[in-house]
Order: sequence, then structure tokens, then C-alpha cells
Amino acid sequence: MRELSLNILDIAQNSISAGASLIEIEVSEDTVKKTLLIGIYDDGCGMTQEQVTNVLDPFYTTRTTRKVGMGVPLFKLAAEQTGGGLKIESEKGKGTRVQALFKTDSIDFTPLGDVASTLVVLITMNTDRDFIYTRSRNGESFVLSTAEMKAILGEVPLNEPEVAQWMKDYINEQTNILLGGVNK
Repeated sequence: MRELSLNILDIAQNSISAGASLIEIEVSEDTVKKTLLIGIYDDGCGMTQEQVTNVLDPFYTTRTTRKVGMGVPLFKLAAEQTGGGLKIESEKGKGTRVQALFKTDSIDFTPLGDVASTLVVLITMNTDRDFIYTRSRNGESFVLSTAEMKAILGEVPLNEPEVAQWMKDYINEQTNILLGGVNK
């Protein structure tokens, strides 16, 4: 994939398909260690250890609409090409945790991409779920929680165009502040 935000979209979609009601997305950068951690955590149906092993095989999928499942293997490959790696922890009935670590100083590091748009699509298309997005850099962070937004907005749906635009602007603004005014 051309940007890591598309991997986030794919893995989060897996969480939705697994029946998750809460999906946490973490993007954590350490400029001293030159690493970027992307984590997607859910409370979905989880997987057996055999399924966790199989999910790394591009020719394994639980979907009936196609014969291959490339999302997780491509995410793993993108991380490994930088000298990082991918870790999956899952328990049947409890949920799944996917973490990919990237070395940002690698020539093979894929750009993060448009995370704000990715999150807005996920949230506005799945208003029946809760999302928590945490973006951190060198110990500083901000959080966007749809549960908090729902509590504040009351009857106003998260897929209302003005709300969607506010979310995108908020994520971009806070990311820009976190990065010290540098757009990435």
C-alpha cells in the first residue's frame, strides 16, 4: 500500500468484521529511537492461535468474497522492510491486538499518509462503534474518543457533515501541533 493509513483502514475493517464495539488506534512516534508504532486494538470475537498464525499467510482468509487476504501480510512486510516487525495477540472471545513497528530512518519507510481522512471514514461509516484514536510523539499526545463526542453531541450523529469536517480539522490541527508545526 502506498501509505500506512490505508493499512490502518484495512486492519480496522477487520476489527469491524470481527464484531468489535470498541476499536483503539494508536500512532506513536519516537524521533530519538527513529520508530513509529501503529497499533489497532479491538474487543471483537478474537482468534485462536492457529488463526493468528494463518492470518499472516496471504492465501488465508475467512472472507467468502475472495480467496486471498493480503492486508495483514502487507502490513507485516511494510514493517519488516524497514527493520521493524509485526506482532499479533488475540484471544477467542476477548479481541485482537495488532502492532507494527517501523524504523522511520529506513529508505523503505512508507509514509503515514492521511490518517485524519482514514479515521473520519471509519467513524462516519460505523457510528454504532466506538473509536479511540491516540497520536503521540516523544511523550506528548492527544486523544479523540467517539464515546466522548457522542456524550457531548447528544442526538447529533457523528456522520453529520459538519461533525465529520470538525473531526478531520481537529485531528489535522492537533497532529500539526504535536509535530511542532510541521506537516506530515
